[in-house]
Amino acid sequence: MSKLLSRQGVRDLCLGLGLLCATLALMFWPQEAMEAAREGLRLCYNVILPSLFPFFVLSTLVVDLGLAGYIGRALEGLMRPLFNVPGACASAFALGFVGGYPVGARTALSLYQKGMCTKTEAERLLAFCNNSGPAFILGVVGAGVFASSRVGLLLYLAHAAASVCVGLLFRFYKRDGKRRERRVSPTFEAERITTAFTGAIKNSFLSTLNICAFVVFFTVVIKLLFLSGLLPGLAGLLGALLSPLGFSTRWAERLLTGLIELTSGVWTLTGDGSTSGKLSMAAFLLGWAGLSVHCQVLSFIGGSGLSVKTYIGGKLLHGGLSALFIGLLLRVFPLEEPVAAYLAEQVEGIAGVDFSSALTISLAAAWIMWLLFFLAAAAAVGKTSRKRRKGVV
Repeated sequence: MSKLLSRQGVRDLCLGLGLLCATLALMFWPQEAMEAAREGLRLCYNVILPSLFPFFVLSTLVVDLGLAGYIGRALEGLMRPLFNVPGACASAFALGFVGGYPVGARTALSLYQKGMCTKTEAERLLAFCNNSGPAFILGVVGAGVFASSRVGLLLYLAHAAASVCVGLLFRFYKRDGKRRERRVSPTFEAERITTAFTGAIKNSFLSTLNICAFVVFFTVVIKLLFLSGLLPGLAGLLGALLSPLGFSTRWAERLLTGLIELTSGVWTLTGDGSTSGKLSMAAFLLGWAGLSVHCQVLSFIGGSGLSVKTYIGGKLLHGGLSALFIGLLLRVFPLEEPVAAYLAEQVEGIAGVDFSSALTISLAAAWIMWLLFFLAAAAAVGKTSRKRRKGVV
């Protein structure tokens, strides 16, 4: 089969048949496709634009103004032993946790393009820095799907722990490479702040629109796959193959939907099924992120030369570890009993937030992150200046 698909003519034929089927599907179900596109646009307007745009601007400024380089000097002693990446990569790690997909991946690419990390280090970073933001897990999955902020908290803890574990494992990626890759020392250029700011606004808006295009596209694709019966058919086949493991057609349909588009996949978990099974699948899907998110990331790293296999491998491992960790957490904190009541109260407000307020939350979080990065950079600069003065004396 692989030899057959390796032929250019066969690949062209499959591509042509796929485009023909997509055209026919749009002709058969035009109203349904338009409604799915409207749903995707509403998702972009209410969630994607307000939640991602501020963090794209922030990540661009952190890298372009050289703040990541100064932060790297302060955090080199932490990032290098743990993840075998330079301290400057802490900005991608932090923004990936707060900003959500694909802010961390975009920041990692910017660090690589600015010479603040090598190709191998950027590939390590891509494997674990592209994570879901707390607003999505606590708000959409926790409060929206499972109607519980405690569930959202447990999912976020499992998601974060799995991400850190993936980073610890990928620190050994290409560790024995003999050739040392060249990395350019970053510089802080205050006179470029006007150019950096205007460029950050423009490029971040274009990047956000690019992501919205993928969201709308995959929303329509999933709708057409359901209407054509292709997705239910594949789910039935997968369910039959995995039936000895207790995997029904319904669970297979949920899995396939989530593998394609994360948001649609987690919303299918509102139906019947055991709570532990739904939480395990939700944790896996959040770690995997979905084909839609992967296309968003690939649109950034496509021409960079960075390994796509490393990124995909990291996301698969993230999903598997997340499912494992949520199972362990459920054993320690059964949902029938009070689970981390104090922490649950702290996230109650976040979990119940209407996403029409996402812009205000994202802007506030972006400003807080900006201040933290600025303070860390200022501390690093002050420390360097004191050392230089002592050296002169």
